[in-house]
Amino acid sequence: MQSIEALLRPVPGFSQLDDEVLEHVAALGDFAETVPGDVLFEEGSLPESLYVLLDGRISLTGTAPDASSTVIDILGPLSSFVLANVLTDQPYMMGAQAVTSSLLVRLPAEPMRTVVAERPAAAMAMIQAMSSELADLTRQVVDLKVRVAAQRLGTYLLGFVDDPSATKADFRLPISKGLLAPWLGCRAENLSRAFTALRAFGVETHGSRVTLHDVSRLRTYAGVREPRRAAPVEKVFGDAFRLRQGAAPKI
Repeated sequence: MQSIEALLRPVPGFSQLDDEVLEHVAALGDFAETVPGDVLFEEGSLPESLYVLLDGRISLTGTAPDASSTVIDILGPLSSFVLANVLTDQPYMMGAQAVTSSLLVRLPAEPMRTVVAERPAAAMAMIQAMSSELADLTRQVVDLKVRVAAQRLGTYLLGFVDDPSATKADFRLPISKGLLAPWLGCRAENLSRAFTALRAFGVETHGSRVTLHDVSRLRTYAGVREPRRAAPVEKVFGDAFRLRQGAAPKI
């Protein structure tokens, strides 16, 4: 297996660290392996570690006052998560649980806070990583406000099309439809109807196997633009502020 330093290098935020700082951060960490159902941390607990997901899937969940819970996000490889809580030593506002067998790097929280406090370049790198997290959550909020379930599902499926020029795609869903429905903000029956609606746009399913027969048509229906570079930090924070004021950002 590669070293922790080499595995952290492509992760947003860590990729901006210079070699000396990255080597120091990597020396703090160790590997953690999970099986489906393992809890990394619970909502309301204080951060002990910063986790970086190298392989597998992790769900982030939130709990309502009536004790019901929902899926806030499902993370894939090369993700650090809930970074802001770790760096500010604030309780987690969500819990994290392994969806699949996963491999993570675990970095102790207190030494990470020391690195960020003492090295301005490291602080800026972590801000960039947090902006990436915020950008993802902002897009989800916008989708929930302006798109129907079938469009949100179409957007999710298009995320598996690696080649922007591809006309067709074939893949397996990495998570169950039971997890996918709450993540998309709908019930199981609504998700089923959404898959049915997408047949008209070339989406074929057989269990977890999905075939997109007309990527361009699905992209047009879902309102997904061609892949582009991530939004700059100032735009992401501006979008979040406008959402708090009740105005959806232009995307």
